[in-house]
Amino acid sequence: MPEMRALVTGGAGFIGSHLVEKLLEKGYRVHVIDDLSTGSRDNISHLEGNSRFECTIDTILNPGIMEKLVASCDIVFHLAAAVGVEYVIQNQLKSIEINIRGSEILFEQAGKAGKKVVLFSTSEIYGKSDVVPFNEEADSVLGPTTLKRWSYAVTKALDEILALAYHRERDLPVVIVRVFNTCGPRQTGRYGMVMPRFVKQALSGEPITVFGDGEQRRCFASVFDVVDGILKLAECDRAVGEIFNVGNNKETSILKLAGRVKEITGSASPIEFMDYEHAYGEGFEDMRRRVPDLRKIGEFVGYKPLTDLDGIIKSVIDFERK
Repeated sequence: MPEMRALVTGGAGFIGSHLVEKLLEKGYRVHVIDDLSTGSRDNISHLEGNSRFECTIDTILNPGIMEKLVASCDIVFHLAAAVGVEYVIQNQLKSIEINIRGSEILFEQAGKAGKKVVLFSTSEIYGKSDVVPFNEEADSVLGPTTLKRWSYAVTKALDEILALAYHRERDLPVVIVRVFNTCGPRQTGRYGMVMPRFVKQALSGEPITVFGDGEQRRCFASVFDVVDGILKLAECDRAVGEIFNVGNNKETSILKLAGRVKEITGSASPIEFMDYEHAYGEGFEDMRRRVPDLRKIGEFVGYKPLTDLDGIIKSVIDFERK
């Protein structure tokens, strides 16, 4: 069997770097492109001695580079995008450009070359729907365009529509994965990710700040479980042209998460509440619950998240302590 070649856009990011490691373990030759706007060279520096690994520091907005890289691979894992609610709110124009124009360039080149694409989308697609668990065929319920908070969901929805249009009209093999809250080593709290932020606050003795009343509920998945599930989908012929939720479906409140982080770290940090407006600006909207329906990915590739919440918290703590 010939050596498979993968292109990973955004491969220096949190999930991207773990995906790159797993692809190399499976025998792939991997090329990463990342502009390091939210990724970090530190996430992939340990791979630079691997003869099957290459990295280009550039933007996916560069059509010449993308044409060359897409033509040289067998499959593209498209992760390059704006990351985190806080980053999107503070960099709205840049986020829209990379999410829409960047994906347009990628699909144009993949369409020309006939290369398979795995598009990383998001649970933000479901917006503020209260019909949980979220099924892949469910409606999106988004807020007004006047609120910056919703631009990320809108741009990722357009990415999905573009991917499916290329599949239907040009027979491009695409798989779409809607990634729910994913945590683990290398994740940064810099862009609003809650678990690494809580862990850093607890380890440093600072107050653990909970936004809102803390009763909003989320499901946290291990990056290792998520990457395994996505790779199985990438290698599943039946998954082409389909959309899949991937994550964990065990709920916890953000307040309980803060309590578990405090307990497991042995921290004396107090838990304090902060209103959303103070954190993100006036008019910010959040979802009360975000729970994935995992039946479809289970039926297609047997996916089951294996790591519980305490195990995920401990992996983040160990990384931060190192």
